[in-house]
Amino acid sequence: MIALLPILIAYLIGGIPFGLLIPRLFGVADIRQFGSGNIGATNVLRVLGFKAAVWVYIGDISKGVVSVFLARYVLTHYQVDIVPGDTLQVLTVLAAVLGHVFPVYLRFRGGKGVNTALGGMIALLPLEAVLSFGVFAVVVFISRYVSLGSMLGALSFLAIMLIEKYAFHKPFAMVYIVMAAVVAMLILVTHRQNIARLLAGTEHKFARSEKTKKAGSGV
Repeated sequence: MIALLPILIAYLIGGIPFGLLIPRLFGVADIRQFGSGNIGATNVLRVLGFKAAVWVYIGDISKGVVSVFLARYVLTHYQVDIVPGDTLQVLTVLAAVLGHVFPVYLRFRGGKGVNTALGGMIALLPLEAVLSFGVFAVVVFISRYVSLGSMLGALSFLAIMLIEKYAFHKPFAMVYIVMAAVVAMLILVTHRQNIARLLAGTEHKFARSEKTKKAGSGV
């Protein structure tokens, strides 16, 4: 029973809508009425600029990190025999990501889960997370599509895990590959509209925020 508690708490923490709460501190009551209509950090960056978005990035990433440390706390202080330690940590990360994508506080309509997943990966597998983030950064730098970078970053994380496991025989639990596959699939699903726009050539490219543009134009 104790094993279910960190999973439930991770889901509730994952559902905290920083992308909705932080913009309110900057004078925007509902960020969903602007830009892409998403509560993700990218939309906050587009609408309000870096100062607001950085707090959303920190908040969303921290949800994944906290979920791992929550599982580790339980594993350290309680006897959990029903679920292996690696599996419990993975389940808390997935719970946090699902909480972000399907938050109970917002009628199960949340963000796309990228930054929360990144936070969990950083806490569990920092080297692989940094490499996949590097893929994300390169793709965004070249294409200026954050959505494309997010999807390829998630897929690269899975590819890195598979290469390490089967080419270099790195001894980590299979559950981590399962996690990488689930996260990659979930991110592709949450980006299905972005995929359609990419194929149609209408996807938004990364640029200065609308707020910055208006200030620069004197409007």
